[in-house]
Amino acid sequence: MYVVAASEMISGMTSGAVAGAGSGDDEVDAWRARLGWAFGLIAEDPAARAAALAHLDGARRNTWAALERWNELWHLTRPLGPEAQYQEPAFRRAREVYRDMRSHSLPEGLWHGEGARGPGLPYALLFLEWEARFPREWTEHAKTWGTKQSLIRRMAVADHDQPTRAKLIDLVEAVVQRAYRCKDREYVRVARAVDCEDLRLRLGKAAASDNPWARLHAGYVLWLLARPETPNTRHVWRTWLSEASERQPHSAAPHG
Repeated sequence: MYVVAASEMISGMTSGAVAGAGSGDDEVDAWRARLGWAFGLIAEDPAARAAALAHLDGARRNTWAALERWNELWHLTRPLGPEAQYQEPAFRRAREVYRDMRSHSLPEGLWHGEGARGPGLPYALLFLEWEARFPREWTEHAKTWGTKQSLIRRMAVADHDQPTRAKLIDLVEAVVQRAYRCKDREYVRVARAVDCEDLRLRLGKAAASDNPWARLHAGYVLWLLARPETPNTRHVWRTWLSEASERQPHSAAPHG
């Protein structure tokens, strides 16, 4: 068990710090330098996706190697005591290397969270779009349900700019049309945050389609949008599903 790494990850996700970033254009450039390659993961061209996946595999191997070295030094320097340990040069350097390697990989590079704002936003949206459009590749190479949930919740705010709102509406539309995947239920938060006529029209079309998943999932989201005071819980979903099943002979995977 990597005790040190686990605590560092939690700290990184809650501190709002962005490794290697400055301000303004410098931050944009820093994110691009670390993760610009990742847009290949959602390319239409299979060769471009394959190249991006190969890059990701290399970045993750580098991250794990740096993590192993850091943990090795953590055990070796532990007898020094906490204060002296974190001042020990080799240990400090290993910690810095791990942070740097992690920032160039996915999903680790997104753990330097800054909410739904700032230059990291396109990469958070990228990660969610990748999971929505290429779920098998996402599952094989970067499956992290907790990161997915965290990012979706960060997106669930009302004052996004129009391009971001449009992307989130596209994601909600895509997700309701597939068999349920872990943490998809969180997208109800996003739907409520970006609720508009366009979204409801798309959901209505999906709910009236021949796709049984879309009929159920889109119908459920529309029902909740019309009832903003109703919580999106498993109990509410199962109750709605039971009632919907009486109207149409289809079933869906349980939400989790």
